Amino acid sequence: MTTTPVTTTDLTRRRMLAAALITGVGAAVPISAARQAWAVPAAPGPSQLTLPRPTGPHPVGTVPLHLVDTSRPDPVAGPGHHRELMASVWYPACTTKDLPRAPWMTQSALRAILADAGFPLDPALGPLTAAHVGAPVHRTGHRLPVLVYSHGAGSHRGDHTIMVQELASHGYAVVTVDHTYDAFTEFPDGRLTVPAEVPPFLGPRDFATDIRFVLDTVEAMAAGHNPDVDGRPLPQGLLGALDPQRIGAFGWSKGGTATALTLLADQRVGAGLSIDGPMQPAITTDLDRPFMMMTAAFTRAAMPDVAEFWTHLRGWRLSSRPTGPSTRRTATTRH
Repeated sequence: MTTTPVTTTDLTRRRMLAAALITGVGAAVPISAARQAWAVPAAPGPSQLTLPRPTGPHPVGTVPLHLVDTSRPDPVAGPGHHRELMASVWYPACTTKDLPRAPWMTQSALRAILADAGFPLDPALGPLTAAHVGAPVHRTGHRLPVLVYSHGAGSHRGDHTIMVQELASHGYAVVTVDHTYDAFTEFPDGRLTVPAEVPPFLGPRDFATDIRFVLDTVEAMAAGHNPDVDGRPLPQGLLGALDPQRIGAFGWSKGGTATALTLLADQRVGAGLSIDGPMQPAITTDLDRPFMMMTAAFTRAAMPDVAEFWTHLRGWRLSSRPTGPSTRRTATTRH
């Protein structure tokens, strides 16, 4: 198994991230309860966390994809290697009978992020999602609208899994992607890559380039082509099920900034959402498509770059930030 070093940069943030995500990837589960659930065996076997069941009318299926962008060399892997990514497709399923639930992360990737965060939990008891691996796709005669998700710095595509599986249960196909070398990623052959502590570091534009390649992958699946480089079969009904004419994108932190950059560079994305993206470096290009900003730490008041980006949103826009027990929203429609 080949690994790249774990970064010590922003370790405090990652500790907080791991603690929050391990307790349910955003679920309202107290850390103390999560520690107890993991540490105390319940007869007849150990307890295991399961993410909350989605509220939509459809069960959820998921499948991993191993992707290679042959247009981009991989400077880390060396000559002859191209940019490799792991992604997952989440979608409404027609049945999940006798199919296993998908883990939140693979055991090796989870072991690495737990070790990096100093969180003493057994990866074998990692949370299970509400999605079932390889379930057949629910087809209605209409193609599925698509959303692409980009994670934050030093994290993984399992961020916001609760949100992703919720969307899938309501009829969306959601493609999540690991940004290799800024993510805890395990490839099908057992290779593990983790956030690097030496250059080249990935910036939001690198994330955006990954997202645009994922858009190519969506188009390939919509046209009936399997993009998995290992040729693993896709779930029944997935090929031809995605709608390349109805694509949105959303991301958290660095992924939120990358989402904005993707919309500016690629007309295939019709709308975007940034979850606390810092919008650095400053974005000074006008964007005419719908965009929503959900901010907590990186508000317009606190971050000049966020405030600058807001002034360049020329279409429908919405700004939402927490203000104690309620949420403050500012909506504007521009023509």
